[in-house]
Amino acid sequence: MADKMKKLAIITTHPIQYYAPVFKLMAQHIDLCVFYTWGEQSLVKNDPGFGKTVTWDINLLDGYKYAWLKNISTDPGSHHFIGIINPDITELIQVWQADAVLVFGWAYQSHLKALRFFKNKIPVYFRGDSTLLDEKPGVKSALKWLLLNWVYKHIDVAFYTGLSNKAYFKKYGVKEKQLVFAPHAVDNQRFAISRMSEVNMLRESLKIKPNEILILFAGKFEAKKDPLLLLNAFLQLNTPNCHLLFVGNGNMEIELKNAAATSNNIHFMEFQNQLYMPVVYQACNLFCLPSRGPGESWGLVVNEAMACGKAILVSDKVGCAADLVQPGHNGYVFKNGDLNDLISYLTTLTQSKETLDTFGENAARMIQQWNFTSIVKAIENELNG
Repeated sequence: MADKMKKLAIITTHPIQYYAPVFKLMAQHIDLCVFYTWGEQSLVKNDPGFGKTVTWDINLLDGYKYAWLKNISTDPGSHHFIGIINPDITELIQVWQADAVLVFGWAYQSHLKALRFFKNKIPVYFRGDSTLLDEKPGVKSALKWLLLNWVYKHIDVAFYTGLSNKAYFKKYGVKEKQLVFAPHAVDNQRFAISRMSEVNMLRESLKIKPNEILILFAGKFEAKKDPLLLLNAFLQLNTPNCHLLFVGNGNMEIELKNAAATSNNIHFMEFQNQLYMPVVYQACNLFCLPSRGPGESWGLVVNEAMACGKAILVSDKVGCAADLVQPGHNGYVFKNGDLNDLISYLTTLTQSKETLDTFGENAARMIQQWNFTSIVKAIENELNG
């Protein structure tokens, strides 16, 4: 007689395009239920970073069991600790008879409550992607150390996303034997499928010739991602056969468009949803994420660009830099906020379209190891002992 499938309760705030496919894949091997703590209203929400309401165009609830929890917060959301308050969270998970619980993020009232309640009752797993990249010494840092050491005493295993995240967990008291690698990943296959006819249409609409180089920034137009630094570097680069495309929205949009007004080679597109983004990445030759932080804990857009076979240029404040960027092989890492350093790397990278193509091919090969299956296997192995 086959062993009974273990039951895993997953606690997370709301459906996320990067995790829903993992849950679907995991459900083929594990009896799981995802408890969404923000509540059903989180499906359609105003995203302050993009400055608009975002509704994803891929199904985020397909292929796995889930439950919407009642959230009684007066200001519901994932932006603060008391934005997630679910009075019946621990009771519902007990009724469901979970063998283990996996909590995504601790900095919400209900998530911390669950960590504390289930400690020493069933295995408590944790997933977060924080890093030490924005750490500053001082009294606040010492208090933070005390708080996080206490928080992480309530977990049995942390599934870390990469090297910078692992260093963070170790600093705050998580032991090596409690750390299991479960890479940050995107749907590599969906991004890798060639969309050349649409790519050609996009480049033609922007008046970019086949032999010209397109640099792409995709994300929120906000200070922490520092799109203005990239724009200023591009203007000083002043290379006629290069174009720069900003894709997204945000509170810096007007400032960026005003700064770009002197150049015919800088282009803008509104926020693009998941189904069209592979076309956008495939249309570029170089993807750049110039973040200065704080809070760029990973940068999954880099995974997406690499899955599309693109060369990468990121700042040293991007969490994935330590894992995904091999200087001189698939791209480079520049010093955040340093205009001259960014210009220097842009100059190097835009001298040869062939070099960019080679870097892109290397990137596509590298990212194959960073996949959903690896995440599922890591969790499944831990659950089944």
